[in-house]
Amino acid sequence: MKTAAALLCLIALAGCSGSPAPAPGEPPAPQADAPLDALKATEQRARDVQKTVDEHAAEQRKRIDAATE
Repeated sequence: MKTAAALLCLIALAGCSGSPAPAPGEPPAPQADAPLDALKATEQRARDVQKTVDEHAAEQRKRIDAATE
């Protein structure tokens, strides 16, 4: 029973180990831009949505002006 418990603990610890360390000669891959890229993409999406809203508002104003004349 103790052997089984010890074996389960070893399996659990082995599953929690991190990824292997990179070779000492290789520089680590830059990851600082990844969060900024996501932020920039979200910002661009917001600009696109605002542009669409502005276009629809201009069309609606034109229709209202045409209807009141």
